[in-house]
Amino acid sequence: MIINYNKYADGLVPAIVQDVTTLKVLMLGFMNEAAWEKTKAEGKVTFYSRSRSRLWTKGEESGHFLLYKNAAIDCDNDTLLIKATPLGPVCHTGADTCWDEENKSEDFIFYLEQVIKERRQSSPEESYVAKMMSKGLNKIAQKVGEEAVELVIEAKDDNKELFLGEAADLLFHYLLLLNAKNCKLQEVIDVLKQRHS
Repeated sequence: MIINYNKYADGLVPAIVQDVTTLKVLMLGFMNEAAWEKTKAEGKVTFYSRSRSRLWTKGEESGHFLLYKNAAIDCDNDTLLIKATPLGPVCHTGADTCWDEENKSEDFIFYLEQVIKERRQSSPEESYVAKMMSKGLNKIAQKVGEEAVELVIEAKDDNKELFLGEAADLLFHYLLLLNAKNCKLQEVIDVLKQRHS
């Protein structure tokens, strides 16, 4: 990737940061070559702070780092799109993003997948997800099988409401099983895409 640092007089290029999971735009900063190299080397998004006149790693004071995952450059080679995982709120105001948006996926299924991931760490007494996870992989897989059978039974009847309820139960427990196997729905989608092409 060739970055054109010479397009602007200050040698800085805009760097748009996007959450690698939710795809929400988190913030905009500026990078020079040193900031870009440090980002890649240390795995934490680093900018050149124009107000401080120095390199600045996002989160160096708050602990809310942006863990670098990958990057792309625009068609003019003068703007970076950085994909990262935020460790906490991104904005200095305490908001999830610098546009005061909640950092969650617009796609509810991916949002639900994130909720399952977070609730896995809860107490089994407080969370159904944690309770299922505490029972182990075999129990979760068994539950997926039970929900699949219940969906098949409802498919043979004409009650749409019951059928959709069982379909929702199966989808939820399928996401639970994916999480228990440390897999993501996107990985399943990628397999489907490969089969489709």
